[in-house]
Amino acid sequence: MKLYQSIGPNPRVVLMFLEEKGAVIDRAFVDIMKGENRAPDFVARNPFGQVPLLEMDDGTYLSESTAICGYIEEKFPTPALIGSTAEERAVTDMLVRRLDYDVVAPMTMGFRGAEGLPMFQNRVRCLPEAADGLKACARDGLAAFDALLEGKTWLAGDRFTLADIMLYCLTEFGRQVGQPLPEGLANLAAWSERVASRPSAAASLDAKKGIAQ
Repeated sequence: MKLYQSIGPNPRVVLMFLEEKGAVIDRAFVDIMKGENRAPDFVARNPFGQVPLLEMDDGTYLSESTAICGYIEEKFPTPALIGSTAEERAVTDMLVRRLDYDVVAPMTMGFRGAEGLPMFQNRVRCLPEAADGLKACARDGLAAFDALLEGKTWLAGDRFTLADIMLYCLTEFGRQVGQPLPEGLANLAAWSERVASRPSAAASLDAKKGIAQ
């Protein structure tokens, strides 16, 4: 098993997931600022040219951070970060799907159409004309998750899950690119502090951690 990682919120999701698991796997760093993820040798592994990318035990490649985390959960089942029962896994999957649709997609596309436009305009389709609206959609999604957190420690209640990791990595990314947590979301702000206190939060900041220099 080998993980191709880089800077960015989605690679950080996998790194934080691994830190929570205490799992050690081979890693390689892909410099997306230099466009290494668009180089022929990388595209041969992942035609979509995206990171993170995992080479699985059978030699095939798996992209998409949530799919990679699902595979890691199967290989390292404890502690369970998706779920140890069908019901727990279903709830985590539901939360992750909502996050993807209501926060991840609009926040990411809003960034690519604004602050990230110089980097992404020649790589993927960007929507600068829609950037403000997309950012507003992400704020609406964050407000919905703030309401969901009322009276809860974590998004799934008393279970810390992939959904918490995913939301934390994306909101931390948002802070850096002009999309901080909206004011007044007290539940989300307190939740963010709880996640930040976990060792995995600090450990996953270094995208080159675990890679021989």
